[in-house]
Amino acid sequence: MEQTLTHSEWYVMDCLWQHSPSTVMELVSALNEKVGWAKSTTITTLRRMENKGLVTVEVRGRTKYYTPALEREQAVRRETRSFLDRVYQGSVGLMVSAMAQEKTLSQEEIDALYTILKEAEKQ
Repeated sequence: MEQTLTHSEWYVMDCLWQHSPSTVMELVSALNEKVGWAKSTTITTLRRMENKGLVTVEVRGRTKYYTPALEREQAVRRETRSFLDRVYQGSVGLMVSAMAQEKTLSQEEIDALYTILKEAEKQ
């Protein structure tokens, strides 16, 4: 199974999906503001992500530019599948049922689910 992103990796990827390519110092600044990370935390996380193939690095002169190697949609699908498998034994129905029983679905969300289901039925 494909590996999902850690919380730390989500923070970095979110920054990169918003602005890419980004330099180390741009990411250090963004992540310090967003989650209070020190420069060393950002650099360590980027190195690990590079080793895992989650980001690509281009060196221009003395500056490294980081780009996500994974599209947001791909990461979201991966995470959603992992969540469904871990928590709901892979069942979308169980998840929606749990949300409906907790009354956490707004009418707008219910309408959106109907639309999604109608589209799925056509396929």
